[in-house]
This record gives sequence, structure tokens and C-alpha cells, in this order.
Amino acid sequence: MTALPQLLAGDAVPVMTIRNIPENVHNALKVRAKRNGRSAEAEVRAILEEVMFPPDRIKLGTLLRQIGEEFQLTEEEIAGFEDKQMPREPLDFS
Repeated sequence: MTALPQLLAGDAVPVMTIRNIPENVHNALKVRAKRNGRSAEAEVRAILEEVMFPPDRIKLGTLLRQIGEEFQLTEEEIAGFEDKQMPREPLDFS
């Protein structure tokens, strides 16, 4: 996930400052970045993306479908959850 689409759309891109990084961690980061042909900042972004969005993660939709199958919901019932128009009427919590 790159910030480029946000930049092209004119959206603000979040900025983060990390203080008090141990020297050995900073040095290892620079070595890893050089090995991967990136700046240290680009390497941090890549690491964050790898950690936050691992390729083997279970996505919410997949998890919900698995739960539906576990409870033996019909395809029609499952399709109701996928209907982007639901709920048709606003919920009333009064």
C-alpha cells in the first residue's frame, strides 16, 4: 500500500515520527534497507505493511462466510449479508 494514490488524489498523507530508536536497531534497519534497495524510511513502511497485512491473514469477509457455513446458513441467508443495500430501513435503538 503506497501513499502515491493519496498524493495524486490530493489527500493528506499521515506522518509518523519515531523517537528513541536503539542504535543497533537503527543500524540493522539501514542495512536491511540497503539490501532491499530502499531508503530507511521506505524500509520502515514496507515492514509496517508486512506486519499489518500479512499475506496469510484471514480477511473479515472470509471469516464471516466461514462462520455462516459453521452455522449452516443457506446461500440465500449469506447473500443477505452481502447485500450492500441492507439495512434498508435505519435501525431504531429507542
